[in-house]
Amino acid sequence: MPSFENLLPVNGQWKQDVTNWLSEDVPSFDIGGYVVGTDKKTATLYAKSDGVLSGVPFATEVYRQCNLTADWHFEEGQYLDTAENGKISVATVTGSAKDILLAERTSLNILSRASGIATASDAVISRARNIGYTGIIAGTRKTTPGLRRLEKYSMLVGGCDTHRYDLSSMVMLKDNHIWSRGSIRNAVTDARKVCGFAVKIEVECQSEAEADEAIESGADVIMLDNFEHDALKVCAKSLKAKWTGKKHFLLECSGGLTLQNIDGFLCNDIDIYSTSSIHQGVQVVDFSLKLNH
Repeated sequence: MPSFENLLPVNGQWKQDVTNWLSEDVPSFDIGGYVVGTDKKTATLYAKSDGVLSGVPFATEVYRQCNLTADWHFEEGQYLDTAENGKISVATVTGSAKDILLAERTSLNILSRASGIATASDAVISRARNIGYTGIIAGTRKTTPGLRRLEKYSMLVGGCDTHRYDLSSMVMLKDNHIWSRGSIRNAVTDARKVCGFAVKIEVECQSEAEADEAIESGADVIMLDNFEHDALKVCAKSLKAKWTGKKHFLLECSGGLTLQNIDGFLCNDIDIYSTSSIHQGVQVVDFSLKLNH
């Protein structure tokens, strides 16, 4: 089975992210490192709450840059169940005492945030599958500045789609674009001139009439934005019946989807449900790193 770690290039910007995070945490003197010195130690990385493990390559890179080695006891994407003892050993970290403590907080913060997103993603997609939805659940671009790579990565670990990665990945024409150009047709036509055949165009629509205009104009993805549950299902069914065999497009729903209300939103006439609930304000997974003594 492919490893998520293989998504990250050997000499990619993600390693510089790790360097920056370490520099942010220790910008000048490491006084704690002076106190503990360079005696070789081992430490145990514990998970102290349940969740899906994510962020392993990022944490490993923290340890590497701090001259440490890490022996992981679980695969990324595995569910960590702490019920038996209240905690579970996830990895063993080896190196000098000062370097272990230098890496401690940055690595724990990465794993906590990443695993929280993977856990929330897993919960939503699992719930969707259990109630019979066969389409895509996707995160959004409402990520934390500086952490997008980690957060999008963790959506994948949790089983969800990343949607578009950034403004360059797909054209999304929202209400402001359409108001600026005067119509959906004008906005789609202008976008197609420069994005070419390889980049999809998505249009945010507030009504079935707007969706019809977007489909007729050649949009690839139609986002039904902030529809009420019943109205969403009626509109989606109508659009599929009206345009199937005439135009190829995907239907997306966005706005308000959460684990708590997912049952009322989902229908298989919608190809994609996008939500920020799998990465914004999610509960982190609790980790700690303790020197063995």
